[in-house]
Amino acid sequence: MSDKIEKYPFLDLYKSNAPYAEALKEAAARVIDSGRYIGGEEVHSFESELAHYVGARYCIGVSNGLDAIRLIFRACIESGRLHPGDEVIYPANTYIASILPIAELGLIPVAAPPARDDMNLDLQRIENYINPHTRAILLVHLYGSPCWDKEICDTLRQRGLLIIEDNAQAIGAIASSEGFSGSKFTGALGDAAALSFYPTKNLGALGDGGAVLTSDAELAAAVRALANYGSDTRYHNIYRGYNNRLDELQAAFLRIKLQDLENETRRRREIAGAYGSAISNPDVLTPKIFTDRRQVWHQYVIRSPHRDALRDYLSANSIATDIHYAVPPHLQPCFRGAISGDFTYTDSMADTLLSLPIANISGDDALQIAGVINRFRP
Repeated sequence: MSDKIEKYPFLDLYKSNAPYAEALKEAAARVIDSGRYIGGEEVHSFESELAHYVGARYCIGVSNGLDAIRLIFRACIESGRLHPGDEVIYPANTYIASILPIAELGLIPVAAPPARDDMNLDLQRIENYINPHTRAILLVHLYGSPCWDKEICDTLRQRGLLIIEDNAQAIGAIASSEGFSGSKFTGALGDAAALSFYPTKNLGALGDGGAVLTSDAELAAAVRALANYGSDTRYHNIYRGYNNRLDELQAAFLRIKLQDLENETRRRREIAGAYGSAISNPDVLTPKIFTDRRQVWHQYVIRSPHRDALRDYLSANSIATDIHYAVPPHLQPCFRGAISGDFTYTDSMADTLLSLPIANISGDDALQIAGVINRFRP
C-alpha cells in the first residue's frame, strides 16, 4: 500500500463529519443515557423527519440500502403484486447491489441500456424491454441525478407495472415533474424507494443504515413487519422475516446531518458547476448539468477514452480518483450467463468513467483540479 498523501483525497470521512462532531457526540450521549438502543424515539423521529423532507407518507428505517431493496421486493411478493419468475427491468450500468435482491427472491433481472445524457435508465427506450412477464421497473438515480419521466411512468403504472426507486445516491434530488405521491423529490416518485446511509453518501451515517420510503400503507406495513422478524405485533409473526432494523444511534446521527442536507446539496452543486465550467480538455467529457431538475452529485463522473492514463496522471499530480463502476453486473462472476443483451454502450462506459473528488473540496479546489485535467495529453 502506498504511503502517498494526496493534496486532493477522493474522500475523507473524518473531514466530512468534522462540522457535526460536537452535535454527533451530544446525540450519542443522548442515546446512551436513554437506555433505549433499538426501536426508540430517535428512529421514530428520524422516520418522520425524512418522510416529511421528501414528501412521502411513510418511512421505515432499516439496516442498509441493500436490505431496503430486498424488503421492498419481498413486500411486493408477500402482497401478491410480484411472483417468482416475474421480470424486473433495471439499468445495465448500475451497481450490483441494485439487483442482488431481485435475483435472490426468484425474480428475473432484465438489463436495459442507460441514456447518453444522464447515464440513467433510458425511459425513452424502455418499451423495447417490456414483455408479458415484465412486472416492475427499477429506476436508479445514478450519481445523484433524477431518473423520471412523469408521462412514461404514469403510463407504465396504468399498465400494472410497479415503479421502484433505488435512491441510494440521490437523497435531496428533485425531478422535473411530480411523482405518484405529488412530490418531485426522488424517493417519493414511484411506488416505493430504497435509500442508503452508508458513510460515503450525501447523507451518511457513522456505520450502516438505510430506509424505505413509500406512500402505500399496505406496502409500508409489510416492509416494517418484514424488517422486524416478520412481526406485526409482538410474538405474532405474519411473515418469515428478517432482522433489518435501523438502530437508535445511527438514527440520532442521521437526524443531525439531515438538518444540514440542503447546505450539503448546495455545496456539491456549486462544485459541479465549477468543474463543468472549467474543464475544457477535448479528451474529457463532463456530465450534463440539467436546468429542469436538481442533481445532488453524489459522484461527479467524467468520461475519457484515455481514462487509465488520465487517472495515473491525476494521481501523479496528487489528485485521487475512483471508478463507479468498473465492472457492470452482467460481467460479474455471480451473474455469468444469467443476464443477456447488447451491452456495448454499458461496457464502453465502464471502460471510460472516472469519478473526481467532490465530497471534501471547495469551488477553488475544483478549479485547480480542472486546470490539471486541462493540461493532460494522452
